[in-house]
Amino acid sequence: MVRIVLVFALIFSSLHTQAVDISAISAAFKAGNASSLVSYLDQEVDIAVPGTAKKCDANGAVTLLNSFFGSNKPAGFTVVHNADKKESGFLVGKLATSKGEFRVNLTYRTENDKAIIQSIRIE
Repeated sequence: MVRIVLVFALIFSSLHTQAVDISAISAAFKAGNASSLVSYLDQEVDIAVPGTAKKCDANGAVTLLNSFFGSNKPAGFTVVHNADKKESGFLVGKLATSKGEFRVNLTYRTENDKAIIQSIRIE
């Protein structure tokens, strides 16, 4: 009997867990629109783009991304992998640009079913 209750509890908890909507983040990378990411950025963001890696506030991250997008005009963005846990998640994507393809790695925490980006790595 205990096993049945545990199985139902496990099934219910897995059905109750919702994936965070990352479509706006994906669209921002596809369009090269760093400004639209500002509401998804944490107070401090670890950010790395080719040639630069630092920890900065949301506005500094937007400035750094705008500079990167200015030099590498985005032509498309594809999510390769996305996984959510209870309070965090990550995204791996491919960013096609005018100067080639880059791999994008994001980590985020979840807050009220919203992704709050903690780190961005473009390589």
